[in-house]
Amino acid sequence: MSKGTTNKRQPAKPVRVAVAGASGYAGGELLRLLARHPFARLAHLASSGRDGKSASPIERVHPALRGQTGLDCQPLRLDDFSPSRMDFVFLATPHETSAELAPALLARGLRVVDLSGAFRLKDSEAYPRWYGFEHHAIPSLEQAVYGLTELNADEVQKARLVANPGCYATSSILALAPLLRAGWIDVAAGIVCDSKSGASGAGRSPNQKLHFPEVNENCRAYSPFGHRHVPEILQALELEEKKFTFTPHLLPVTRGILSTIYVRLALPRALDEVVSLFKDFYARAQLVRVYGDGALPEIQSVAHTNYADIGFAADRAEGATRLIVVSAIDNLGKGAAGQAIQNMNLMCGYAEETALA
Repeated sequence: MSKGTTNKRQPAKPVRVAVAGASGYAGGELLRLLARHPFARLAHLASSGRDGKSASPIERVHPALRGQTGLDCQPLRLDDFSPSRMDFVFLATPHETSAELAPALLARGLRVVDLSGAFRLKDSEAYPRWYGFEHHAIPSLEQAVYGLTELNADEVQKARLVANPGCYATSSILALAPLLRAGWIDVAAGIVCDSKSGASGAGRSPNQKLHFPEVNENCRAYSPFGHRHVPEILQALELEEKKFTFTPHLLPVTRGILSTIYVRLALPRALDEVVSLFKDFYARAQLVRVYGDGALPEIQSVAHTNYADIGFAADRAEGATRLIVVSAIDNLGKGAAGQAIQNMNLMCGYAEETALA
């Protein structure tokens, strides 16, 4: 059953928050959500992007945030992060940068949610293959809690370092966890996941493949058998790599992820049984919406929200075991910044959906 939390009485004490990596898409989404959070107080913004050497008014980096905060975006310097100024730090920084910063921030008594992949995998030896660097922050890696609150709420509440899940991983894990934990999937038959993401999922750094003429009126598969969210999914769901086939695709939209997952059930199941399983599993999850009316999720339904929508299609032939699970999230919301704030809410004792629903 999902470990999501129910509403709690809101504590009066606000939390002072810093954002490192504020110039990126996830950083900008964090700022947008934090600006409306009733208990978050922005204390410091930093980025190694742009020129990385001088302060910039936030509206130069994110024009939509004009008037939302009086803070400028400062160059990223570790000395600027102090418990005298802040309580909490979001790291929306590259993987290797997060791997260096997080241990130092923890040593200063700060709590951290890292949006990179630096602390998602428990096996440090997996990082050269999947992320291209040697991981040396082993104590922090061991301390990190995987921040999918629907599965790990109790651990997140007590954590000092949370590894925010990847966008594709979030979409896939939420769609498969109830079935796998109930033992309903014939894992030996293999699981196939086809995921499609908006272009913002690739980040803000210039890339020829992300130019408008390359993305518009196009759909492209990439990184089959090699996407770095695969080991994260395998770890969370306790799957063998050879039993899970994952192919991501780039869509000509700005934001959103739609995952279509194909499984065979161990036994024939009526569709209403599957719906009941998911509704029971996510009964306490405030931000997961399970479709029970035959409809299937769409990206438009979750864009600019922190919801994860899940729907189903089943082979209705007698004795059939084929099931399709479709999940949709906003890659910048539930797949990044919104989920990071969901984690912060639990860590600080706020209701899970504060500023998100």
